[in-house]
Amino acid sequence: MRAKTIFSIVAFVVFVVCPFAAIADSKHQVNCKGLPTEIELKELLIEAGELPNAGGLFSGTRMWGAVVNRDGEICAFATSTTDPKDVWPGSQAIAKAKAYTANAFSLDTLALSTARLYTFTQPGHSLWSLGQSNLFDPQFLAPTGGQGGGKNQIVGGLIFFGGGVPLYKDEKIIGGLGVSGDTSCTDHEIAKRVRDLAGLNPPGGALVDDITYSSVDGASVFTHPLCVNTFRNGTSIGTEPPAAGY
Repeated sequence: MRAKTIFSIVAFVVFVVCPFAAIADSKHQVNCKGLPTEIELKELLIEAGELPNAGGLFSGTRMWGAVVNRDGEICAFATSTTDPKDVWPGSQAIAKAKAYTANAFSLDTLALSTARLYTFTQPGHSLWSLGQSNLFDPQFLAPTGGQGGGKNQIVGGLIFFGGGVPLYKDEKIIGGLGVSGDTSCTDHEIAKRVRDLAGLNPPGGALVDDITYSSVDGASVFTHPLCVNTFRNGTSIGTEPPAAGY
């Protein structure tokens, strides 16, 4: 008798409750107000890459970009190229995770680019292993061609190197932008340019959460290593040192 009762409950949940839950979920309205659409994001990525001196391997011209709202839901993602296959496939997940990270750890009063979280999350520092707290969900990846892939979903993922910046409107945070497809330093430069072109800078201006480098600006908990062919705000500042000791 007890087994039949349990079976009845399970059947009720599967055949009655679950369909209603799916319908409710499908009607969930994602708030992307004030954030770039997919078309706008693509145009912004192209324009940012056409500006001179982004550095890196491709001068910031082969990029994935992603935008999330304040709840971390993906509002838009696009590539700067006509064919998404011209951008590293792995950069799609990284861009989405950077957008999620920049939004997740910024406030109205504190803009934190992913570049500024680099040192905090290294071994021996106070946020080591933070990246394990919210892993990226690969079921929300789009195919290489870019169709589908997590729109309106929270994909998670935490990335702690350059390329993610929070987005603001009227001095309030409204989401995050992630960019990937070059060195992490160039990713940051393009993300910073896109945010500025879109008019979504934080209080204090476009450079309030800019990337800093220990070898150039002095060591601090907010610094980031140099990359290959590193430029910052149009000026060359060095390159990543060669490997040593192995």
